[in-house]
Amino acid sequence: MKGIKIDNTDRKILQILQSNAKITNAQLSKEIGLSPAPTLERVKKLENLGIIRSYHATLDSDKVGLGVMTFVQVFLASHKKSVLDAFMEKINKIDNVVECHHVTGSCDFIIKVISEDIQSYQKLMLEEISEIEEISNMQSLVILSTFKDNKVLPIP
Repeated sequence: MKGIKIDNTDRKILQILQSNAKITNAQLSKEIGLSPAPTLERVKKLENLGIIRSYHATLDSDKVGLGVMTFVQVFLASHKKSVLDAFMEKINKIDNVVECHHVTGSCDFIIKVISEDIQSYQKLMLEEISEIEEISNMQSLVILSTFKDNKVLPIP
């Protein structure tokens, strides 16, 4: 990891916490073979270094009423820094945009949009996202089904 030294024990901690963030410190210490106090110290060190950024509950989008997911290729009108900054500021205010990636290739950004249904998706696109004047064009890709959605990073 760029400039930050972590050892095999830290890697084990990271793998375990990615798979089960609800694990108790006592159980984590058993799994990595350390006593609870040094285990907690290591976890706090990884948090303080910014390697562990947060802990989240992963929700089932269908069960909470969010049945439509799309990736949208976004093409900006210009590549000036002011245009990029304005676009990013506006897109960050739209809760239904759950991911935004600045990319290489034919488009400038790929955003992941989640909504209740096709009607709410259409309304969101027409009334909010299309109103961002920095956008010159968009192409939507509706996700039909997901075969892999792994949140666990492979720790080198």
